[in-house]
Amino acid sequence: MLSEKMNQALNDQVKWEMFSSYLYLSMSAYFADKGMGGFAQWMRAQAQEELFHATKFYDYINERGGRVILQPIEAPEHDWAGTIAVFEETLAHEQLVTSRINDLVNLAIDERDHATNIFLQWFVSEQVEEEDSVNDVLGKLKMIGGEGQGMLMLDSELGQRVFTPPVK
Repeated sequence: MLSEKMNQALNDQVKWEMFSSYLYLSMSAYFADKGMGGFAQWMRAQAQEELFHATKFYDYINERGGRVILQPIEAPEHDWAGTIAVFEETLAHEQLVTSRINDLVNLAIDERDHATNIFLQWFVSEQVEEEDSVNDVLGKLKMIGGEGQGMLMLDSELGQRVFTPPVK
């Protein structure tokens, strides 16, 4: 059984993961509007991944006898100064998510909730991958200056990304 404090913290994370999905879907729409289909596809896959994360938390709360209480989700930003700005915000957002996951791990340790700690380790590893993936794209964008023919090549590369839910 989850403690009230852990149940609330996990519910907050469901909201956060849903907001993350909403934010990345907004970024996808921004890129689609700019005619950058590959960037739009990359962000759409990112949005699907975040929705998967929210569902993973949702299911876990239910499996542990907690209660899921969905919370309002704020409207995400919908306009950016350019492609580099989008990926800088994405990196900052993923770093914030990493911090939130670490806080959940600390709470699980404080509460001696070993099952939740084990559950959260998947997200700890996932966040390393998330930050690395965004850093990779951001590095490429900065290398090409966020414009020119390199953008066409990067758009094509990013368009290959597809979200495939991990097998439990």
